Amino acid sequence: MMTGNPTRDYLFYRNLIKGQRLPLAWVDLDCFDANVAYVAGTQKRSGKTIRVASKSIRCLDLIRRVFEKGGSTFKGILAFTVEEGAFLADHGFDDIIVAYPTVQPSDMDLMAEVTRKGIQISLVVDSLEHLRCLAEAGRRSGVVLQACLEIDMSFRPVGHAIHLGVRRSPLRQADQAVQLARRGAGLEGVKITAVMGYEAQIASVNDSVPGQRLKNALLRKVKQRSMAELMARRKGIIHALKASGSAIDIVNGGGSGSLKATAMDSSVTEVTAGSAFFAPGLFRHFQEVAFQPAAFFALQVVRTPAPGMVTCLGGGYVASGEIGRNKLPWPVMPPGLRYIGIEGAGEVQTPLKLPAGAPPFDIGDPVFFQHAKAGELCERFNHLLLVKDKKIVDRVKTYRGQGFAFL
Repeated sequence: MMTGNPTRDYLFYRNLIKGQRLPLAWVDLDCFDANVAYVAGTQKRSGKTIRVASKSIRCLDLIRRVFEKGGSTFKGILAFTVEEGAFLADHGFDDIIVAYPTVQPSDMDLMAEVTRKGIQISLVVDSLEHLRCLAEAGRRSGVVLQACLEIDMSFRPVGHAIHLGVRRSPLRQADQAVQLARRGAGLEGVKITAVMGYEAQIASVNDSVPGQRLKNALLRKVKQRSMAELMARRKGIIHALKASGSAIDIVNGGGSGSLKATAMDSSVTEVTAGSAFFAPGLFRHFQEVAFQPAAFFALQVVRTPAPGMVTCLGGGYVASGEIGRNKLPWPVMPPGLRYIGIEGAGEVQTPLKLPAGAPPFDIGDPVFFQHAKAGELCERFNHLLLVKDKKIVDRVKTYRGQGFAFL
């Protein structure tokens, strides 16, 4: 369990992994389990269930642990590809929504195959082309494939001039959703049974960053306005869909950073959590929710190129998204380490400047980092060490360790 003193934690974990091959990745199960309990607790008042975003974990043992430790509050998986959904189904998971559309024939065949096995799986759609592909595969296979209609939940305070959020579905208003649903109802082999909408401008934007008081206050105001607008719009869309005859069983919304806010929307039946369990660098500073950093990786110090500097072997595990320094791995233990601007985190080496008072480094000592995002860490490692009660208790495979890279 992390003590809150990064220097003390560094010395403890340095001794704990002594003799292990570096680089390595590890998860502190005390922090991971605390995050599971915290996420479950966010829905005590709402009564909503929580769908687990497997993209943010990418390790079967830890996905199972969320359901085992979290109990009945956790229900269903939000997968990121059809292949991953089929993989999870083969390992005993059910109630799967694949969160990103695809039209590849192989994916359509997999959707049909998983459905024939009696697994509940649906694929996100936002166009007639998506629905037609599913319908054709369903007819060809003699099954009805399920679709999840995605609605754009971004914030446009002044029309099209400003778009705050992600660019996903083109469906934004009730009439657009109803029109597509009606056209889909005329297709044999597919059925729309769910709706989802991801408010990224609320769920993934830090608004309690130390030293950014004015920016934090502005972001909170924008989030409040955005939440009010999208709640009203989402309610209207769901009402219109049901009034037009659509049998919608699931309305999914939100993400780790908006677990409480999204749950206040009466039209939502469930919320999604993923990054909350690892609490990576970009999910550390929210006003509304608080998670404990749980996933880390270690690089070995291999050089001391100048006084006050060390160089680690490897480390160029840069997160996806827009280009920015915040997408570099976050050096967290010991505290105060800084990148060299001309190099940053490199494929083969990562030089770091040492702060005053840093513990002395020997060649071979580790430096501990957090990935900026959550599950992307597991694309770099075959295994995760699991630490609990101050001991290494297990070594489990990531998707990569099982031989899979789904996207």
